[in-house]
Amino acid sequence: MPLPTYDQLMLPLMKILAEQNRPIKISDIVDLLAASSNLSDEELGQSLPSGKNIFKDRVSWAKTYLVKAGLVQQPKRAFCEISDLGKTIDLNGLNSITNDFLSQFDSFKDFKFSRSNKVEIENSLVSNDEGHQKKYQETQTPEETIQNTINLLTLNLKNDLLKFIKENSPSFFERLVVDLLVAMGYGGSHQDAAQAIGKTNDGGIDGVISEDRLGLDKIYIQAKRWENTVGRPDIQQFKGALADQVAKKGVFITTSNFSKEANESAKKSGIVLIDGDKLTSLMIEFKLGVQVERSFHIYKIDQDRFDEETF
Repeated sequence: MPLPTYDQLMLPLMKILAEQNRPIKISDIVDLLAASSNLSDEELGQSLPSGKNIFKDRVSWAKTYLVKAGLVQQPKRAFCEISDLGKTIDLNGLNSITNDFLSQFDSFKDFKFSRSNKVEIENSLVSNDEGHQKKYQETQTPEETIQNTINLLTLNLKNDLLKFIKENSPSFFERLVVDLLVAMGYGGSHQDAAQAIGKTNDGGIDGVISEDRLGLDKIYIQAKRWENTVGRPDIQQFKGALADQVAKKGVFITTSNFSKEANESAKKSGIVLIDGDKLTSLMIEFKLGVQVERSFHIYKIDQDRFDEETF
């Protein structure tokens, strides 16, 4: 029999979490779903060309989609449980949980579609009946489908990166900032950068790093592993610390985000702000904390090869 798709696994997964009513390992959920699937060991052992187990991968995506919709939460790494919102869903009254069903939750729409696509969809779809999402997908070119899929995978990766960063200590975050800045070409040697970050304890400054390998100019760093929005007072404090050092350049890095007032204040003084989204984008760009799982090549016709005048 065919393996269930990831969306076909969402309702069974929710029912398992509802029955357990406690945090449970994702690997245990895989085992429970496999045991109730009536699939053979050979079917459950099917793998993608990359070597990843198909059934486990689909369970993982089912879990991810439910988390993004807010129906499931992850209290700690590798564990998940049904959320308070999930407990309000009448699971016995559902035949299935689909992407269309999850689209009623704003957090899922923010995750599933890019901001521009989300606006287009909300403007064009007046109701939530089945077939609307399929119709939207059918209007996409193959290139658009690939790009949207890449965007979705990247967004999920960035969310996971932030989650892992926040689960570690502030000192881990400072070391991560060092690694990122060095990967970007700042700080001279890694040893020099490591000595500079997290050592100043100088009111509002967490470190100083060279802008180039010769150390001709300095960049002052504030690295904050925060959950709350960084406001204007935090930027003002950093500006004051820079003024005390007669410093011209500063970078404020956080795992959260910045308020509008904070952004306006930073622009007036030349401070560069790096929020959680930009931080994870840079980590992916400079391959810090991530690795290439699989690469694809898209080929096109070489027109010159078929031009007889060139031969």
